[in-house]
Amino acid sequence: MLNEEIKEYINKSILCWLATSSKENLPNVSPKEAFLAYGEDSIIIANIASPQTVRNIKANENVCISFVDVFVQKGFQLKGKAIIISKKDAAFERMKAPLEKFLNGKYPFSSITKIQIEKVKEIIAPSYRLYPELTEEDQIASAKKTYGVK
Repeated sequence: MLNEEIKEYINKSILCWLATSSKENLPNVSPKEAFLAYGEDSIIIANIASPQTVRNIKANENVCISFVDVFVQKGFQLKGKAIIISKKDAAFERMKAPLEKFLNGKYPFSSITKIQIEKVKEIIAPSYRLYPELTEEDQIASAKKTYGVK
């Protein structure tokens, strides 16, 4: 499910957004800055400061994660089932190593969210559909101008 294009977007994304829902069906969307592809069908996320996300996943395993390249204005939405891996779990030590490397030891975390991906959907800015002649280069130039990036 996680092909090379999706993995490339994961690797170049600064943040992703993880949507969860409580047992009362109240939605929550939380930014995550430490997430990695884990195998061909899973994503792992370091739970740095996400008590609501952890509570929600323990009550409702259905999640959605999305990430977008803000300059190209394309990305992916992935839906699946999440579990919380705590320090007590045998898999924690094996799974924490790539996250610690990614974080350069800057942020401690005591659990990991592992998402088993079930559905993949491309995210594409509406401007690509409204203006079919628009290229990624045009979109990057426009975004850089809008955001004041040189």
